[in-house]
Amino acid sequence: MSEKALAYLTENRERLLQKMYDFLAIPSVSTDSVHKEDVRKAANFLQTYLTEIGFENSQQIETQKHPIVYAEYTQAGPNAPTVLLYGHYDVQPVDPIELWDSDPFKPEVRDGRLYARGSSDDKGQVFMHLAVFEAIMKTEGKLPVNVKVCLEGEEEIGSENLYGMLQEKKELFQADFAVISDSGMVANNQPTILYGLKGFTGIEISVTGPDHDLHSGMYGGAVRNPIMALSHILASMKNEDEVVSVNGFYNGVEDLTEEERRLIAQVPSEDFMKATGITETVSEKGYTPKEHTMARPTFEINGIYGGYQGEGTKTIIPTSATAKITCRLVPGQDPEKIQQLLIDHINKVAPKGVTVTVKKEKLSAKAYKVEPNHPLIQKAADSYTKAFGKETVYVRMGGSIPVVEWIEDIYNIPIVLLGFGTPDDRLHSPNESFPLDSYDKGMETLVYYWYEITN
Repeated sequence: MSEKALAYLTENRERLLQKMYDFLAIPSVSTDSVHKEDVRKAANFLQTYLTEIGFENSQQIETQKHPIVYAEYTQAGPNAPTVLLYGHYDVQPVDPIELWDSDPFKPEVRDGRLYARGSSDDKGQVFMHLAVFEAIMKTEGKLPVNVKVCLEGEEEIGSENLYGMLQEKKELFQADFAVISDSGMVANNQPTILYGLKGFTGIEISVTGPDHDLHSGMYGGAVRNPIMALSHILASMKNEDEVVSVNGFYNGVEDLTEEERRLIAQVPSEDFMKATGITETVSEKGYTPKEHTMARPTFEINGIYGGYQGEGTKTIIPTSATAKITCRLVPGQDPEKIQQLLIDHINKVAPKGVTVTVKKEKLSAKAYKVEPNHPLIQKAADSYTKAFGKETVYVRMGGSIPVVEWIEDIYNIPIVLLGFGTPDDRLHSPNESFPLDSYDKGMETLVYYWYEITN
């Protein structure tokens, strides 16, 4: 049955590409109020397309900002599984516009890549799903699975209204499992199963001393320097072996199994030095860089500022200093508990002579992990391999996707991350692009998968 749908995608490739270009041409930048109507226009596009495909109850669920596009297909029957398909149709701003080689909202193909804002993150991947549903419906008359679609317009601004809506309308979105295509592969044409994501939390530390900047010659030796005090605090939180020194930070963290280490070792290695310009890698003692980035917690200082920043010298003791810290977490770590452990440590080591305050990061998420041998994961891996002609690798990613944790928390269902992006897509940057090879093979993967899970 999948052969008919694949033939339809081939025969209608140019028409479907043009339809996707029309979708990408809508500047659905969610963070900028200037584009509020454009975001609505993108939602209208999706609602109309879903109705044309044959989905029922296609609607826009209003939120305090941008709508969630919902639709359902229930004709596969009561014995067929129901999947919740999540994606987002909003995009990042295009700034700085002068660094784009073409108009970000006039899709252009160059050297086999489609250049446009949202081509990879996430409008292009959302469209692939809908095009596959169209192909199956047009050739078979029905889908092999029941589907509930949840496409939001606020992912790029933190999905601030999604969690509440998923809770409020729990029955509406209830499904047997979820599929999300808002991720990528570890290399071009390397099918990749993402079976784990890190959680996320953070804090901001502010250290204040004198109520105004002081002459360092007149007051140095009598007044604690806030930048020095902050440096002392930060240096006490992680040692030279990249081990976090905060008491209790690793409580509940499971050691990597030999099987997981084998899976991670099979993932093609990124040349960290070439990609980043560093001279050597560093990772937690006892773990390789790949193991640390994929499956161990991290503690990073994302920004630090205070005192004089201009040219030359200004001999002062500054009034304050601030640092922003984030932690990527693994299963067994609770974001709120980690925040409190960091605060307890800071209060314990804070030097005398300054006032230290800590602000908690509002956006946090727990880590997510599904067993690689889960049947839904194995069928996804088989579908990837069949389409791409290469064995699928299994990875845990250092990044975080909060909606994954929310779906697991509210619905307690397996989540399959079927991503087709590549490391060269330049997400959130000028010249975002998506390889058409991934577009074609990705849709082939999806056709195989929807039939595979019913066997």
